[in-house]
Amino acid sequence: MTDQTLTLAFGADHAGLALKNALVAWAQTQGHVVHDLGTHGTESVDYPDFAHPVCREVESGAARFGVLVCGTGLGMSYAANRHAAIRCALVSETTSARLARQHNDANMLALGGRMIGEEIAIDILRSFLAATYEGGRHDRRIAKIAPQP
Repeated sequence: MTDQTLTLAFGADHAGLALKNALVAWAQTQGHVVHDLGTHGTESVDYPDFAHPVCREVESGAARFGVLVCGTGLGMSYAANRHAAIRCALVSETTSARLARQHNDANMLALGGRMIGEEIAIDILRSFLAATYEGGRHDRRIAKIAPQP
């Protein structure tokens, strides 16, 4: 866990709702400010309708990090990574979450609500938030993934 309060934006489709709600609750118990951008019901919805607003929160600086949850995490990660300022990591274990921050300066997580359980998801988010970007040689690599003309 970080030593500072962070603002986190969350979004999910219907398949990610339960996991998103668990992560929101955990983040609040850790003292983080939460922007829950939905969905808030179980009816079928389209994941991009929730991914893009979360990305805009992160891009604008209204939230430091974003967390997206759909059934597999794939759709959310595809939608998020269409944004030039977003580096969204689809992860299912803590090592990738930590390295996404340390080496790739990821600012968003995508998780699969049908792929991982609540405890693993909380551990992933905890690892992601606790890690810091190492910079250095990684700056050059990140610059090379910028959108191409």
